[in-house]
Amino acid sequence: MNNPENSRPPLPPFDNESAIRKVRIAEDACNTRNPELVSLAYTSDSNWRNRSEFLSGREAIVEFLKRKWLKELDYRLIKELWAFQNNRIAVRFAYEWHDDSGNWFRSYGNENWEFDEHGFMRWRIASINDLLIHHSERKYHWILGRRTDDHPGLSDLNL
Repeated sequence: MNNPENSRPPLPPFDNESAIRKVRIAEDACNTRNPELVSLAYTSDSNWRNRSEFLSGREAIVEFLKRKWLKELDYRLIKELWAFQNNRIAVRFAYEWHDDSGNWFRSYGNENWEFDEHGFMRWRIASINDLLIHHSERKYHWILGRRTDDHPGLSDLNL
């Protein structure tokens, strides 16, 4: 399990400010497209449901993310807080990516997260839908990596 000396602030119970901060930290990590780095936010026995795939543990998360980001090229993600209570956070998100044939997509969804007392995510349940878009319909135009602070969020983009 996780060493109590090793925590992932902000810690539950969440208030509005700490929940927003936790969501942005998760967004920033995913935008690195570094599976090992992303997996460190989860408990060693974390459970995921991503679309129709069920995963358990950090190693499975790393392998899943490697496959995901080999398929979803030029991946850029925005997350937004939807709700929170105690040790749970709900987010909505949208990300843009293209496949190896140059087809662009915007994937929309929501995630439900549950954290342990040290701030590690022990449950992640995601529902996601993909929409084929034209290159001209893209809304995410920052350089790959962390979304810049001045780039609009989901609500600002009417997504």
